[in-house]
Amino acid sequence: MQNNNLSHQMSLMHALIRECRAGIPKEVEAMARKEGLSSNTLAHAIAMGKVSVPANPRHCRSAVAIGEGCLVKVNVNIGTSAQRCDHVLEVEKAKAAISCGADTLMDLSTAGDIPSLRRQILSLGVPMGTVPIYEAVRRSGNAVDVDADLLFQVIREHCKDGVDFLTLHCGVNLEALEALRSDPRLMGVVSRGGAFHLARMVQNGEENPLFSEFQYLLEILDEYEVVISLGDGMRPGCIHDAGRLAKSIEYLAIGRLSRQCLDHGIQRFIEGPGHIPLPQVGYNIRMIKELTDQAPLYLLGPVVTDIAAGYDHVVAAMGSVVACCHGADFLCMVSPSEHLALPRVDDIVEGTRVTRIAAHIGDCVKRGEAWQRTRELPLVEARRDLDWESQFREAMFGEHARSIHGRDGAVETCSMCGDLCAIKLVKEIFEKNHKQRE
Repeated sequence: MQNNNLSHQMSLMHALIRECRAGIPKEVEAMARKEGLSSNTLAHAIAMGKVSVPANPRHCRSAVAIGEGCLVKVNVNIGTSAQRCDHVLEVEKAKAAISCGADTLMDLSTAGDIPSLRRQILSLGVPMGTVPIYEAVRRSGNAVDVDADLLFQVIREHCKDGVDFLTLHCGVNLEALEALRSDPRLMGVVSRGGAFHLARMVQNGEENPLFSEFQYLLEILDEYEVVISLGDGMRPGCIHDAGRLAKSIEYLAIGRLSRQCLDHGIQRFIEGPGHIPLPQVGYNIRMIKELTDQAPLYLLGPVVTDIAAGYDHVVAAMGSVVACCHGADFLCMVSPSEHLALPRVDDIVEGTRVTRIAAHIGDCVKRGEAWQRTRELPLVEARRDLDWESQFREAMFGEHARSIHGRDGAVETCSMCGDLCAIKLVKEIFEKNHKQRE
């Protein structure tokens, strides 16, 4: 019997994990060079489930390693809604996100020809995720009529199309529903996927099939080499709800499910934790990491204040930096239109850039002062020398910096200080003093 169990576990194992447990695949060597890691270190982290690589073999895309020891990665969400369904616009947004440094994309479409748009986004050549429950609800007409057969059918279709990772709200179960009832929250449930599963459970009294049939789900994911992103369907939607029970109950469920993924060699991400006060960010990140055996952690935010509508991308970046200091690995872009409207292209650009900056700061903390110096000093030296072309070349978003500098015409210094530039003044003083000494 023990041999049969071992055989079953070996069959449920992503090829990359299996290969990393046996040696060092060539693709891991290439990723290790990009991450500044030894190939042994990266292969061991993948084999231990501390790094995941979303890489469906049906999808021609760049390879991205996410997790312990790797650079912090950035995901950008795009997708249609019933109020605004324009496939051309969504592709434009996806391309803008990539140009601003997005490592992955997620298609969250809920309207239009969802499979067609998904395939267009897949053609852009970066790892891509989806949330299959959205399409399942559209097909059935409403959330309560989504049965297990339809949901698993949609999951398979996304896998066959080449989707690299799937957000699946497996921890939204009957126990979490009871926690929500016994300890009510001001904002209830703000996760769209989480709300869909809750509606079905309340109406039918049945367990979420993603939880009750989790082993079957793992078999599908293993067959298609797709990473599971264990969704945070019970995340708090405001600071006031951060200490309520439902979030913690989901943490515990996701921890158990994460261990099952690890036992079967299925790559996974963990999502969380929503709106939480800044002092609680570190505690929540460390707790999730501990419960999930240090699985790669994927965050939207955290959003650390609720009153900055129109600037939630900045608020999320603040929470993200603190989260990275405590172990977050993967940041989901929050746009200026968060909580307000479907993002436009300029929202995607602004949100992606701010998130990219947060990821860089997180890398500086994780990698240390020496690593930071190699990336920061070239621009500092150019700024000292008033070498504008070098500044634009070294800046993270150089053309944007150039456009700002050029607003007041060609000047030697910035137009704020002008002829009273401190850098120029001190440089001239030292040069004059040096000549006098000679």
